[in-house]
Amino acid sequence: MNRPDQLHRFIFDHSDIRGEIVSLSASYRKVLSNGRYPPPVGELLGEMLSAAGLLSATMKFDGTLTLQARGEGSLKLLMADCTRHHSLRGIAKTASGETTQTEQGTFPELIGRGHLAITIDPAQGERYQGIVPLEAPTLSGCLEHYFSQSEQLPTRLWLFADGRDAGGLLLQALPTKLQSGEEREVYWQHLCTLADTITAEEMLSLESETILTRLFHQEKLRLFEPRDMDFACSCSESRTAEMLLTLGEEEVMGIVEEMGSVEIDCQFCHQHYRFDRQQVESLFSQQPDILH
Repeated sequence: MNRPDQLHRFIFDHSDIRGEIVSLSASYRKVLSNGRYPPPVGELLGEMLSAAGLLSATMKFDGTLTLQARGEGSLKLLMADCTRHHSLRGIAKTASGETTQTEQGTFPELIGRGHLAITIDPAQGERYQGIVPLEAPTLSGCLEHYFSQSEQLPTRLWLFADGRDAGGLLLQALPTKLQSGEEREVYWQHLCTLADTITAEEMLSLESETILTRLFHQEKLRLFEPRDMDFACSCSESRTAEMLLTLGEEEVMGIVEEMGSVEIDCQFCHQHYRFDRQQVESLFSQQPDILH
């Protein structure tokens, strides 16, 4: 039986430390089905999806959190995003623009020198983006470096994926309210030591409640109701039309003159959009109304 795609929030009573645990099965497999990914790349994509799910829980408003790793290696792009409503999607690309079955290697070997960007795009308000270099040997290490540099909140992540299931665990120390700084640090190190004992087999086969019980059975942990995760793409005909508007009438009409129409496939879900000459002319003739 497949594990549910869910995100659980938990806290440790009488402490300033919180956590999240996520399990992904159906949503992860749906993302993989939209591409041709060799095992190492598919596993990294599963880790990225898990991380996006975990970090999306930090958003206090409607919007989307996006993780992007870009490098100079054969794996040029590793990307995942998650909405406040817990809809996930992701993609990976190589230097040729497509991922082939020959790609092998660890995260540093595949991605090479590059950077990791974390973008929070609220439904209302200004976009925020933080960027850190890809210097750690793992994706989780790079994300931990981001938090130490940008958020200044001690944060640890444990990410796992095997091409079928994915999952992750996050622990984060909050500003001190219930503990002194020294007390929180001692307890933080204790919890991280316990979490370091988790194995890929446990994370990818057990339900979240069981995992937390095994790891923290002597701690006073409060687990909140789970939130369901699923695959969903934000593409639409209207969004595609807005993208065409940003290209400009001259360029888009040039494509129509050459090809007879403009055809676009969503890279995340392969939804096909086609705009013929009449639609393109109508699009630009109504541009002020569309942008409004």
